[in-house]
Amino acid sequence: MAAKIQPSLSSLLLMSLFLLLVVLSSVLSATLRSDIQALESIIRSIDPSSISPSSYLSTWDFSEDPCEGSGTFLGVMCSFPLDNTTSRVTEIDLDDDGYDGFLSDEVGNLTELTVLSLNKNRFRGSIPETVFQLQKLTKLSLSENFFTGDITPGITWLKELKTIDLSKNSIAGEIPPRISSLRSLTHLILSNNHLDGRIPPLNGLWKLQVLELGNNHFSGTLPKLPPSLRTLSLCYNSLAGRISPLHRLKHLVSLDVSQNRFSGTISHEILTFPEISHINVSFNQFISIEVVQVISIESHLRILDAEGNQLQGHLPLNLPSYGNLKYINLRSNKFSGDIPRIYGKRLENSWRSLYLENNYLTGLLPEEFQRISKQIRGSLSNNCLQCPKNVPICQGVQKPKSQCTNAMQKEDLE
Repeated sequence: MAAKIQPSLSSLLLMSLFLLLVVLSSVLSATLRSDIQALESIIRSIDPSSISPSSYLSTWDFSEDPCEGSGTFLGVMCSFPLDNTTSRVTEIDLDDDGYDGFLSDEVGNLTELTVLSLNKNRFRGSIPETVFQLQKLTKLSLSENFFTGDITPGITWLKELKTIDLSKNSIAGEIPPRISSLRSLTHLILSNNHLDGRIPPLNGLWKLQVLELGNNHFSGTLPKLPPSLRTLSLCYNSLAGRISPLHRLKHLVSLDVSQNRFSGTISHEILTFPEISHINVSFNQFISIEVVQVISIESHLRILDAEGNQLQGHLPLNLPSYGNLKYINLRSNKFSGDIPRIYGKRLENSWRSLYLENNYLTGLLPEEFQRISKQIRGSLSNNCLQCPKNVPICQGVQKPKSQCTNAMQKEDLE
C-alpha cells in the first residue's frame, strides 16, 4: 500500500494565507453597501420601459460590484482608496436616453459624490432635499428634464459646487438670496424655467464666468454682478432700467439682454470691451447707441443685434471701424438720413449681413451696394430709400417719402 503524502505545515500555512488574501481582497475592493443600495433605489425610481437595451442603465447589473464590474455600471465612477477601505461612488453621469421617473431620495446617501449629471431625460418631481446633503458635490447638472418645485436654500450648503445647471425644467420661485455664498461657482445656468422675483446680488461669486438666466420671469433692475463674467444671458425676462452696471464686466465675451425693458443708452464702454464678440440688446427701449472709433485698438466684436429698439439719429458712422464685425442687425428702429457710403464698402469686403429695414432712411443708395455679392444677407425695405430692384437687399417695398420726413421733424422737436 502506498504511503499517504502529508502536506507540510509550511505549505498549509502558505495556502491558508493565500486564501485569506483572496477573501480580504474581494471584501476590501467591494463598494460600500449603502452606495449600492442608493444605486438600486435610483434605478427602481425609473420606469423600466424607458430603459433601452443600449442605454447606460441597462448595464447596471447588481450581481456584480458597481465599482469592480467589467463593462457594467456605465455612467458610474468610483474611488479606490489606498487605505484598504471600501470603494465609493464619486460620479453619476447618465446618458440622454430619455429615462422617465423620479430622482430617489437615497441619492443623498452617496456622500462621496462629486458629480450628478442627468441631462436630457424625463426626470420629474422636485429635486430631493437630500441632494443638498452631498457636501462634496462640484457639479449639479439636471438640465432638460421636467423637474418642478423651487430652488431651496439648501443648495447654499454645497460649498464645493463649481457648476449648477438646472436649465430647461419647470422650476419656479426665486433664486435663494444667499447663493452668493457659493464662492467656488464658475457656471450658474438657470435659463428656461419659471423663476421670478428680483435677481439677488451675485457679486460675491467672484469666480463666476457663465451666468445664464434667460427665459424666466425676473423683474426689477440689474443686480450686482461679478467682474469675472465672460458669458451673460438675461434675455426674455421683464428687467428694466439702465445697463450701465455692465460697464465693470470687462471680461465679457458674449452679452444677451434681449427681450427685456431696458432703456437709455447702449454705451461705448460695452461695445469696446476687449474680448466682446457677441452683443444682443434687441427688443428693449434703448434710444441711443454710442459707437466710438476703434482704429487704435483691436475689436473682437463680430455680431451686433440691436433690433426693435427706439434708436434714433443717423446710422453710426464709426461702426465700420470695428474690424472683425460681420453681422449687423439694426432693423425696426428710428434711424434716419442717408446710409453712409462706408457701409457699402464694408459689404464688399468683410460684412456678411446688414439688416436696416423698417427705419426712416432716405436718399440714394451708395453705388457700392450695387456691387455686393448675392451671398450677402440683409434687407433695406420699409424705409424711404431710392433702392434699385436689381440690388438683392433692396427687395421689398419702401415707405412714402413724406412718412420719413414727418418722423425726422418729430424727432427734431423732441
